[in-house]
Amino acid sequence: MSPRTFYRTVAIAEAVTWTLLITGMILKYGVGVGDWPVKVGGFAHGLVFIGYVTTAVLVGLNQRWPKRLMVGAAATAFVPYLTIPFDRWLEKNNKLDGAWRTSATAHPRDSHWVQVVLRWMLNRPALLSVVFVGGIMATMLFVGPPGGRS
Repeated sequence: MSPRTFYRTVAIAEAVTWTLLITGMILKYGVGVGDWPVKVGGFAHGLVFIGYVTTAVLVGLNQRWPKRLMVGAAATAFVPYLTIPFDRWLEKNNKLDGAWRTSATAHPRDSHWVQVVLRWMLNRPALLSVVFVGGIMATMLFVGPPGGRS
């Protein structure tokens, strides 16, 4: 799976889980069906939100985006559905072109420790997903939901 396909898939999933969360909130607060719709939508959205932010940084490092663009990409996850137009902007500006950089090149930045770690992680995708997305999600579940527990 290319960086383009991976990023676009996670960006769309992030928007879909916004829909789940918003629908859950409407069902809880508008219809009064209880907490379960928000718990389901919130869990799904939280997991994909963390995955999207991780993906934005990972793809940004791989594509050699400026730090400002990586932060901007990650920030789009905070606004419902903003990942979709941002993805289109990235596509229009050729920011998703290229393959995963799993081996060093002659590029001067390829010897930087961040790029070395990136290549190491890209060559171990299962470990990458478990450590980053799984580890962050487990930590967030331990800490608790935004706004505290009720």
